[in-house]
Amino acid sequence: MKTRKMTITILILILAVLILWTVWGNTAIEINEYSVCSERLPDRFSGFRIAQVSDLHNAEFGEENEKLIHMLRQSAPDIIVITGDLVDSRRTEMKIALQFAEDAVKIAPCYYVPGNHEARLSEYDTLKKGLMQAGVTVLDNDSVRLERSGEFITLAGVSDPAFQNGDDTEIMRDTLDNFTDSESYTVLLSHRPELFSVYVEYRIDLVFCGHAHGGQFRLPAVGGLIAPHQGLFPEYDAGLFTKESTSMLVSRGIGNSLFPFRFNNRPEIVVAELKNSEDTR
Repeated sequence: MKTRKMTITILILILAVLILWTVWGNTAIEINEYSVCSERLPDRFSGFRIAQVSDLHNAEFGEENEKLIHMLRQSAPDIIVITGDLVDSRRTEMKIALQFAEDAVKIAPCYYVPGNHEARLSEYDTLKKGLMQAGVTVLDNDSVRLERSGEFITLAGVSDPAFQNGDDTEIMRDTLDNFTDSESYTVLLSHRPELFSVYVEYRIDLVFCGHAHGGQFRLPAVGGLIAPHQGLFPEYDAGLFTKESTSMLVSRGIGNSLFPFRFNNRPEIVVAELKNSEDTR
C-alpha cells in the first residue's frame, strides 16, 4: 500500500513539474544569436545586426508587450524584421499588432512581410495601412536597398504564397523572378521555410523565415514534432540551415495558433550578425 501511494505521489510531482515547465516555457522569451558569414557581404555591413520577430499571433508578454519590446531593445539591432503571422486569423487583435509595431520602430527601422494568417484575413489592408502609418516598411513582393557609408545590400520581402492560388513553389519562383538582384548581397524575408530549395535555386544569400513554430513540441535529440506544410518531424523547424551559398534562419516564433501551447520550445527572438570573410579568419 505504501509503495502504491509513493508511486502515485511521484507521478503527481512529475506531472506538476511538467505543467510548470510548460507554462514557464510558453512565457519565457529567449534571444538566440547567430553569425552569418559571406564573402559577398560588403565590408561596411560586417557586424550589421538583424533582429527577427515571427509568428506573434496576437501574443502579449507583459502590458503592451513590454517584455518583448525590452528584449528587442536589449538585442541592439540595426534593423528589425517581422516575418509574418503578426496577427491570428482565428482571433484577430489588430490593436496588439499595431501597438507592437509602434513600439518596435522606436528601437530600429522595421520591415514586415505577411504570412498565411494575413492571407486569410479580411482586414489585411487595414493592418497593412496601420503598419505603414506606424513607420514599418511593408515589403509586399518588393525590395529596398540598405546603405552604409556608400555600400549597399538588398533587403527583399515576399508575401505568403497563400495570397495566390496555385502551387507554392511555382508562386515563389514567379515572385523571385521579378526582383532578385544577383549582383547585390540579398537578405530575403519570407514566411515559408519549406521552400528552402527555391531560395537556394535563386542564390539568395540569407533568408529569414518562421511558420514552423519550432515544430510546436520539441523532443530531445529529435527536434520539432510537427509543422505546417512539412508534417511530422519537419526538416526546417528552427535554427540555421546552409546549402551552397544560401543560409536560412528559421525562427521558432513568439506565439501560438491552432495549438494553444508549445512544449520544450520557448518563444524566441532571432538575432543574426552579418560578417564578411575577413571576420571569419
